Amino acid sequence: MVANIRIFWIIAVFFAVISGVYAVWGIFDPIQQGVEWAGTIALGLVAGLAGLIAFYLGLVHRNQGGVLPEDRPDANIDDGDPELGHFSPWSWWPILLAGSAGLVLLGLAVGFWICYIGAPLIAVALVGWVYEYYRGYFAR
Repeated sequence: MVANIRIFWIIAVFFAVISGVYAVWGIFDPIQQGVEWAGTIALGLVAGLAGLIAFYLGLVHRNQGGVLPEDRPDANIDDGDPELGHFSPWSWWPILLAGSAGLVLLGLAVGFWICYIGAPLIAVALVGWVYEYYRGYFAR
């Protein structure tokens, strides 16, 4: 986690500097003759987001009360937590959810009427994925 914190702080500083360089470059550009606000604000927001992520990871690292195995150079792979979650290898719901989200994004790009098809499919896929262990063969 320490490496992630450092990487995100480096990204935050980099984009903050680049945002300033971009603004100054726009001022001295003979064609534009002024700050290009969309790019300057976007780069500043990227710097802010990376700073927020680094700050959050720093708080989590400070409050966890120990060093993770990923941060120790003498750690083995087996030292990490083996339980990462429960994943259904036979579930088809993620594929339907991805296709439905693709339809909604396609509707935003091509024709909004496609969103009316994709939105109910997203709802069905989410409900199906959440409740797949409450019905049928794999019910608990």
